[in-house]
Amino acid sequence: MLCAMLLMSGTAAGLDKVSDLQQRFDKETHAGAKVKELDKLTDAQFEAARKASAAGDYITVGFIMEKYRDNVRDCLELLKKQEPDADRHPGSYRQLELQTRRGLREVEDTMLTAPPELRPPLEIVHKDILDMDDELIRLLFPKRTPDPQKVPPVPEEKP
Repeated sequence: MLCAMLLMSGTAAGLDKVSDLQQRFDKETHAGAKVKELDKLTDAQFEAARKASAAGDYITVGFIMEKYRDNVRDCLELLKKQEPDADRHPGSYRQLELQTRRGLREVEDTMLTAPPELRPPLEIVHKDILDMDDELIRLLFPKRTPDPQKVPPVPEEKP
């Protein structure tokens, strides 16, 4: 019983920290600073998700992962709006891409332990984060040359 109370108080304190960091994240209007705030927020979100997972509360874990996905999407959209050229401003794009990789690992780990009936929402979150990661890779490493043209083989002349 004491362990359950400690776990609940730790989770409540963790959720308060997440709430405070979420408010700071939501107030930030500059893309680069928002990505940095996302780093801090993500640490707290994943810690809260791990605690909820340990307690068997996978519905809370799902909500946390969905909120993480929404936060990444907000950062990506703001980055594309304020700094549309990733070649000229790669720092924030790289940081966000690393963040999405970390998020993918967390979601995949959670999907392994989640009950089968709660996996579909996590799979949707995983796909969304993976799509954003792919977009970040394309923005960071644009195709610079066109695909090579296949030259048809020269027909051999028969004597």
